[in-house]
Amino acid sequence: MVVRFPACRFPGKLEGVGRVCSSHGLSVDLTYSDYVMPTRRKLSKKKLSIVFLLFVALPASIVWLLTCGGEDQQPVPEVAVVEVDSIVQHSLYVDSLLSQPRAVVALAEKRRGNYGFRFRRGVDYHKGFPDMNDLQLATASRIGIAKIADREEAVRRKEELVYVGESPFYVIDELDYSIPYLVPRASRLLNEISQSFVDSLASRGLPFYKLFVTSVLRTEKDVKRLRRVNSNASENSCHQHGTTFDIAYNKYIPVYDPDSGQVVKVWPPELKQILAEVLDDLRRRGTCYVRYEVHQSCFHITAR
Repeated sequence: MVVRFPACRFPGKLEGVGRVCSSHGLSVDLTYSDYVMPTRRKLSKKKLSIVFLLFVALPASIVWLLTCGGEDQQPVPEVAVVEVDSIVQHSLYVDSLLSQPRAVVALAEKRRGNYGFRFRRGVDYHKGFPDMNDLQLATASRIGIAKIADREEAVRRKEELVYVGESPFYVIDELDYSIPYLVPRASRLLNEISQSFVDSLASRGLPFYKLFVTSVLRTEKDVKRLRRVNSNASENSCHQHGTTFDIAYNKYIPVYDPDSGQVVKVWPPELKQILAEVLDDLRRRGTCYVRYEVHQSCFHITAR
């Protein structure tokens, strides 16, 4: 018996005849002479030309047009790269924020109780005002003035500064190692803090107290003199750029009618809590950096 198989199973020309014996003793003759290897198709010259144009000549032409473009091509003008200073950009935002008119404060008819404060323990102040000197110095050196060598140079450069020695909302301490000048942005911030403090007192039914400012602008000579008596004073002080000031948290100046002779006293820790809430609100709005300093008993504040 002769059995023929499909050509796909035997893709080649095999001459001869084979014999396979089954388990039942049946002999089968297999022949392969009718099956040959299929021939490969060759590409014509026309198709080869088309392939060359599509995959070689056309991409090369596109690359040449993009890079060279001929002799008459005009040179592409260089685009100036402008670096965006985030510190200066943020300071412009703060300027617009503090330039807005102040809201009218609702005066309390009677004194409110001492409750609802966000700051009650020392750890609350450290967590709420953690801005270190390096962070404040980075901003102070960008938006403040260059360092001033001594008091004589400060007089020559007074056009860059604002006098802050007198105000109805705060009192400047007798300064031994600084002078009562700030850059305009810091002066505006100091006024905002002082007025907000007075508004908070009025909304709680408390009498009028002024803040006590202990340090403002320092010259390089002032810093050297201060470091002789205070080892904690930094050589790279933010106060040298006119953007930084210190407000005492344990001393406040009462304001009262001299004819009446009556002074309504408020416990200093309560005034400290109110001042801390004012600073916390302004800090959250991005207007300043604040550091709580235990040894100096003050809030170290830098305008942004």
